[in-house]
Amino acid sequence: MAARHEAAEEAVDGPYYLEKVFIPEDSEDDYQYDEVTVDEFSVTEGEEDLETAVKAALDQTDGSPQRVSSARHPVPKIPEVVDDFLRNYLVNMGMKKTLNCFQTEWFEMKHKGLINTDKTELIPDVYTHNQLLDNELKIVQKERDNYKQAAFEAGETIIKLQRERDFHRMQHKRVVQEKNRLTEDVKKLKKHYASYEPALRQLNDKYQTAVRQKMLVSLERDRAFSQVQNLDGSLRSSRTQTASKPTNSPQEREKMQRSPEKEAHLPCDDARKHPKDSEFPSSTRLNPYLPQIKALTSPNTKSANLSLSKSFKAHTMAVSFLALHPRKMIVASSSDDQLWKLWAIPKGEMIMTGEGHTDWLSSCSFHPSGDFLGTTSGDTTVKIWDFAQSRCVLSLEGHLHATWACSFHSCGDFVASCSMDNTVKVWDLNSERCRCTLRGHVDSVNSVSFLPFSNILLTCSADKTLSLWDARAGLCAQTFYGHKHSCNHAAFNITGDTIASCDSFGVVKLWDVRNVSAMVSMDTGPHPSNQVAFSPNGRVLAVASNDGSVKTVEVASLHVSSLTAHEDAVQSVTFDHKGEHLLSAGSDGAIHIWS
Repeated sequence: MAARHEAAEEAVDGPYYLEKVFIPEDSEDDYQYDEVTVDEFSVTEGEEDLETAVKAALDQTDGSPQRVSSARHPVPKIPEVVDDFLRNYLVNMGMKKTLNCFQTEWFEMKHKGLINTDKTELIPDVYTHNQLLDNELKIVQKERDNYKQAAFEAGETIIKLQRERDFHRMQHKRVVQEKNRLTEDVKKLKKHYASYEPALRQLNDKYQTAVRQKMLVSLERDRAFSQVQNLDGSLRSSRTQTASKPTNSPQEREKMQRSPEKEAHLPCDDARKHPKDSEFPSSTRLNPYLPQIKALTSPNTKSANLSLSKSFKAHTMAVSFLALHPRKMIVASSSDDQLWKLWAIPKGEMIMTGEGHTDWLSSCSFHPSGDFLGTTSGDTTVKIWDFAQSRCVLSLEGHLHATWACSFHSCGDFVASCSMDNTVKVWDLNSERCRCTLRGHVDSVNSVSFLPFSNILLTCSADKTLSLWDARAGLCAQTFYGHKHSCNHAAFNITGDTIASCDSFGVVKLWDVRNVSAMVSMDTGPHPSNQVAFSPNGRVLAVASNDGSVKTVEVASLHVSSLTAHEDAVQSVTFDHKGEHLLSAGSDGAIHIWS
């Protein structure tokens, strides 16, 4: 039974040998196995430890160089079987139908036993090598085709880029040519228009000269006209006096015309007269503008309903004062930039500018003839400017501190100035000296003005008072008390019976000259009021406020309105001759015209 069982196992599993077994050639395992011989360097069980094992391993490695060298030999490749070669060949060639027929016929013959697989021959290595070379050749050819295609596409791209390069190069050349042509044109235009600049400058100079000459001619005409009128009046007066008293000499006539009042109030410096000193005119003269003022008192006046009609930048710094020409629509402005300027209104065109002061300008005033301008400054001087000569013709020095304001006498021979040194000085323009110094204020005198066609001076001071002075005698006639703060400015109305004043807390007062008392007090504060000005008809009072607005007060109803346009404090206000326009100037350097 045991023998049968072993025979059955052999039939199932195959023969079993106790010796080397040759691996069939159709196996893909290409390794050869050898028996491992037991050497004499093994360690016994009783002597085994770490040091002994390491030493034995080192000795064994040093003693077997032939075994290591034999393991480094390359393993030879096993040749391929014929049927596998054919299958691989058909697969590589893509002959699937032939492969199927070969497989069918091959396995059919193998199943029938017509093919002896043990005697199947192997394909020589040269065929396998050729097949591998053929595969590599195909791969190389495929890569070559890809490279050819890439080279062809690169060539087309290069041609396209060359065409674009040529196009852009041509465009660049064209643009460069156009640029050069335009550059040449620009140079020609610059050269052409460079010749216009001197011509334009020359024309501008001629225009400025013509405008200046026009103004000077106009001033000369007005002066000649006034001289003719004065000569005509003098001639008539002399004829009348000659007809009545032909035996009297001019000295006797002048002596007889003196009133007792005039003899009693001689000038304060009469003891040291100068040969060129001027004489103050009589105080009994009438204001020739009163009939015109009465014509302006019609109810159609527009002074209380004003709106901004013109605005222009006059100076780079604050405008301190505005003065109106006696007859023309010309206004003079003084500024902290040490300049004064003449402007034609209402157009706002500059006519003339002057410089000569070494400090800020505080005010300006026109001579009654309109040919001269007086200016005051922080440099303590009062300067007189001649428009015909376009220069300063007189500089009056005598104040110890900055001068705040000046005012010409209606006869044109005297100018009064006030200063921070608490005094008022009356200057004689003919003898070019101070005729009288008015002392009485105990603080800075901030404004001074002559009552039109009289010898009365009005001053206001930081000592909170207003005073009326006789310029001939240099004496204070009246003092007005009522302000609680520093008075900044005071002004007469055209008839001379009312005075308006303002102080540093915005309080505006109207004073009755005859009663020497305050009629009305208005609070326009809390900001300071810098200047006041009556309209020609006396019905409207303009107030320059430090809050950037112009306050207009209707004298009859005391209704107050505000005109806002300035960006900073308003320093000066004035009306034109007919009261149709109100001019204001402020610290923003601008002049606004309201109509």
